[in-house]
Amino acid sequence: MQVFSCSDAEKCASIVKRGGVVVFPTDTIYGIGCDPYNDAAVKRIFRIKGRDEKKPLPVLAYSAQDAEKLIALGRTGMALAKKYWPGALTIVAPITDNRISPIVTAGSMNLAARVPANRCVLLLLKHCKYLVGTSANLSGQKSLRSVKEVLDSGLAGFDALLDGGAVEKGVESTIVDVAGATAKVVREGAIKAEEIYRSLET
Repeated sequence: MQVFSCSDAEKCASIVKRGGVVVFPTDTIYGIGCDPYNDAAVKRIFRIKGRDEKKPLPVLAYSAQDAEKLIALGRTGMALAKKYWPGALTIVAPITDNRISPIVTAGSMNLAARVPANRCVLLLLKHCKYLVGTSANLSGQKSLRSVKEVLDSGLAGFDALLDGGAVEKGVESTIVDVAGATAKVVREGAIKAEEIYRSLET
């Protein structure tokens, strides 16, 4: 396993492009990810985390424009993206890129996407555009905020670690599903559900 600094994000991206699995900081917690188009790499994420393959995985995008190539945001999703991206909001919407591994969506017609507000992971995304981006912990364990916590957590089997120092929030992103007739907060995280609903009323 190799450790990279943020300035070496391009080297880390080349590992992703070769089918590797990497751990990286986000604006919320440390995440673990891979190329979302690579079935074998996505399967490794589930094995490393001990995660149920029936649970879909989110995808991180470099920009809102890149995210729009993956999902149909619709009017509500666009409004949320404009207000909260880059940031701690994950939006679930109908998938439009059928090349994304079906293992990522666990067979669903929807995909969860987010543009993170963290310089280090954005440098990584600049070179690989998209990343599976789930929490870098063993399933059921607490979210991790630093490289030390990752190394002490028992998480093993990944290829590289991008060291961006300790992350501020330490709380997972809020997830909003806009695939149905009305937007619904399915997980309250760094952004309060009340704030999301209030922003949709304006």
